[in-house]
Amino acid sequence: MSEHVQLQAADGHTLDAYVARPAGEPVAALVIIQEIFGVNGHIRDVADRYAKEGYLAIAPALFDRYERGVDLGYDEADREKAMSFMPKLNWELFVTDTEAAAEYGRKTTGKKAGIVGYCLGGTVAWMASARLKLDAAVGYYGGGIPKMIEEKPKAPTMLHFGLKDTHIPKDAVDKVGEAYPEVQIFWYEADHAFNNDRRPSFAPEAAKLAKERTLAFLKEHLG
Repeated sequence: MSEHVQLQAADGHTLDAYVARPAGEPVAALVIIQEIFGVNGHIRDVADRYAKEGYLAIAPALFDRYERGVDLGYDEADREKAMSFMPKLNWELFVTDTEAAAEYGRKTTGKKAGIVGYCLGGTVAWMASARLKLDAAVGYYGGGIPKMIEEKPKAPTMLHFGLKDTHIPKDAVDKVGEAYPEVQIFWYEADHAFNNDRRPSFAPEAAKLAKERTLAFLKEHLG
């Protein structure tokens, strides 16, 4: 079952969130953080799939501060629209809005809360691991992570990257691993956005293996 709910951030901002509920009692709460394309069909599918694994999945609309209802596809026009948000982005407020989603999840389930983010969301997951009270954090191809190496993760953290991803230099990520050897970092013979089955870069085998690792990690730390 899924629904849209309204969240309130600490600064009073209200934002939409897509919530996917499991069939039975939730194992834990899991915040799903969008790519730069908004809480679109792919991100809603991701939330739905984690709900089937037993999690209360909450996907906050981080772009509501700039434009309500951002739901973009992957054609050229939508890509241009997505990139137009880049100069406006406030990473501090992304963390604020992510916290609102995590708190909603905790209050709703009475259980632990984790986070999984993709691309832009992978970087947000890294920041959230450092700044928020989370029990587990997973980031997929978060290109901004190496630039935020000073953000020391407090929660158990796992990262996934593609070896063919020209947007994220491996040597930069290796420095993150050297700084934080406790962070689990995995590489795949895949390009950027290899988990997104709506994009040409989708790599089924890499996506499957990354999901298996993620689920095992979440089970260990969220129950």
